[in-house]
Amino acid sequence: MKECIVVGGGVAGIQAAVNLADNGVKVTIVEREPSIGGHMAMLDKTFPTNDCSLCILSPKMTEAARHPNVTILTMTEVKKISGSAGNFTVTVTKQPRYIKEEDCVGCGRCISVCPVEVYNRFDAGLGVRHAIYKPYAQAVPNLVVRDFKHCINCNLCEDICGKHAVLKQDEDSEKTFDLHADAIIIATGYTLFDAQKKSRFGYLKYADVITSIEFERMINAGGPTCGSLRRLSDGTTPKSVVFVQCVGSRDVSLHRNYCSCVCCMYALKNAMLIREHYPDTEVAILYNDLRAYGKGYEEYYERAKEAGIVFIRAFPGDVEETKDHLILPIENTETGECMNLTADLVILSVGMSPEPNTVRLAEELNIKLNCDSFLNAESMFAPAKSSVPGIFIAGTALAPKDIPDSVISGGAAASSAYIFMNFGGSN
Repeated sequence: MKECIVVGGGVAGIQAAVNLADNGVKVTIVEREPSIGGHMAMLDKTFPTNDCSLCILSPKMTEAARHPNVTILTMTEVKKISGSAGNFTVTVTKQPRYIKEEDCVGCGRCISVCPVEVYNRFDAGLGVRHAIYKPYAQAVPNLVVRDFKHCINCNLCEDICGKHAVLKQDEDSEKTFDLHADAIIIATGYTLFDAQKKSRFGYLKYADVITSIEFERMINAGGPTCGSLRRLSDGTTPKSVVFVQCVGSRDVSLHRNYCSCVCCMYALKNAMLIREHYPDTEVAILYNDLRAYGKGYEEYYERAKEAGIVFIRAFPGDVEETKDHLILPIENTETGECMNLTADLVILSVGMSPEPNTVRLAEELNIKLNCDSFLNAESMFAPAKSSVPGIFIAGTALAPKDIPDSVISGGAAASSAYIFMNFGGSN
């Protein structure tokens, strides 16, 4: 049986893995987080249908977990890839979970008794988690993680676990081992732009300036506020919200000339969610150009206008805070009018960035990068092939993409890898 390693367990990696497994290929998904799902698992809704994100993603995750030809290695990171097409050796390091994975059923009893609370990275820092935790309720695999960095060794989790699945610190350890594969698919996704680099907007200086991913967790029913829109400064519902587009995208001063592809549409989606749940809240979007390029996207934009969302072609100056509001100085570039816009909450639509570990791996393997440091495809006619035979690319490791395009990209990578493994070719 042919073997393929998929590096990254986001929606593109899951799609690639399931497609290959359905065609008789043994697939190993290597994911560094405690659960597969990637950024999509953090979202509330998807555009342009406003369907629940996890309602789409969870069946895909479950299918991958239950497939007899798929093995999922979470909390595992690729350290080195050696060998050549048809005979790769992938050295990986698996971090300790401090849980007997074969015994844990994810019941959560251990979580309920843990007295420690720390910031939850899955909630973008807005919420908290315990020292023993699951990233989110629908996590796959359905296992907890014991975080000894913050654990106080009260042992309450050990005492309450009826399966005796919770391990002590000396009972688990980091493990490094080799995997072998005929082909590799890199689907490592992206990171988000650090909004602090645009200091003019006051991110982390003013409590009521947040990023789009923080808003996604806030508006999510499973998030830290159970779906309630709040100002972080005082916990009240904002009466006016302003979205600022192209934060970390199309910015020559930061050498980030590219468009991040999804920011216009996810701002439209989030603005419509606010208007749907809080019809008395005024919502404005400050944009450079609205890029609604996909099927049904232009119609979605028209629906947003009908919902009462105000669109202003402007890029704000330095954001200032008064006693009650945030002030955004803007010039409407369509009318030439200059004004100070007031807002209770400012949401920065941050762009996508190449994943640093992917860039490191690409440089070690001599995989070509494009001018923006994303992985470079062989050609526009071979969008899933890298410059190294036997290594393929999927999803936003290749370029910024929305969810449908990422799924298509995962399928394309699976198809290319299958043809290569079974029928040969230069790549």
